[in-house]
Amino acid sequence: MKTTFLLSLVLFTSSVLRADEFDLPVVTTENFNKGATNWEPKDPSAWKVVKQGDNSFYSMFKDSSYKPEVRSPVNFALLKEVTVSDFVLDVDMRSTQEVYGHQDLCLFFGYQDPSHFYYVHLGREADAHANSIFLVNGEPRVSIAQKRTDGTAWTKDWHHVRIKRDTSKGTIEVYFDDMKKPVMTTVDKHFLHGRIGIGSFDDTGDFDNLSLRGKLHKDK
Repeated sequence: MKTTFLLSLVLFTSSVLRADEFDLPVVTTENFNKGATNWEPKDPSAWKVVKQGDNSFYSMFKDSSYKPEVRSPVNFALLKEVTVSDFVLDVDMRSTQEVYGHQDLCLFFGYQDPSHFYYVHLGREADAHANSIFLVNGEPRVSIAQKRTDGTAWTKDWHHVRIKRDTSKGTIEVYFDDMKKPVMTTVDKHFLHGRIGIGSFDDTGDFDNLSLRGKLHKDK
């Protein structure tokens, strides 16, 4: 009887934990079949919607002319008119860059202005400036990941990426293909809300099937 009770408790707890992962309302979904009017690229000439059969995706297809105020990514697009605090962001991503050490794609969140935001850099080889969670806080970006892998195994295929943000705890978790084990984690409370975005430090790539669940933030 005791064993049965403990097993039932474990199963119940596991189901609650799985449900809590998505215990946030859907803010928006995006498959780009109707274009990219909801997005604000730093350099619109570097982005386009590509149609392949019945599918569409948002392509960052060339270098950006954007020049940030401090050392930080130069090619990205922000979701318009949405600011979130806690969130779960899912997106399919495909690198179209030739292989090199800093080959990357990035996701952005907590965006306040061009010099204050977070971004996740999914780089092929980890170092002080690659494959980490970064903070841009009025000065050149700083790596703040407490745990991370040695690099991101980009291929020519699509990969699924997720970011989970809990502002009360300050936790940031990043997942790449395997949604059970994060590839990067940290705790930081510099920015407790902000806009989200997609892009790269200075490479090219494609984005599709974006889903954002979260708590909307409205300025008082």
